[in-house]
Amino acid sequence: MLKHMLGACGLILGLIAVPKAEAQVTIDISRITCDQFLGYRSINPDELAMWLSGYYSAKRGYTTVDIELLAAQKRRLQDYCLRNASVPVMKAIDELFHPLAPTR
Repeated sequence: MLKHMLGACGLILGLIAVPKAEAQVTIDISRITCDQFLGYRSINPDELAMWLSGYYSAKRGYTTVDIELLAAQKRRLQDYCLRNASVPVMKAIDELFHPLAPTR
């Protein structure tokens, strides 16, 4: 009986002491295409839109988020992506929201 108790305690201790294996997943945002964005293939589009908004806002020094503007921009990006499936999302954003200033 004592052997069984020691064995059970050893098993429980062994299971507790074993570190949990967790998958590490990274995503290169610059490689996500419009097709992947629309098809939820790499990341939830709402989460990606929020991340991209934060990324571009930080580049400009903005610290606030206009939720209504973000929703409108996401819809505009989705419309663009429906017509341009192979374009990377970051390139689509540059074309839609950051056009180059006209040269003189």
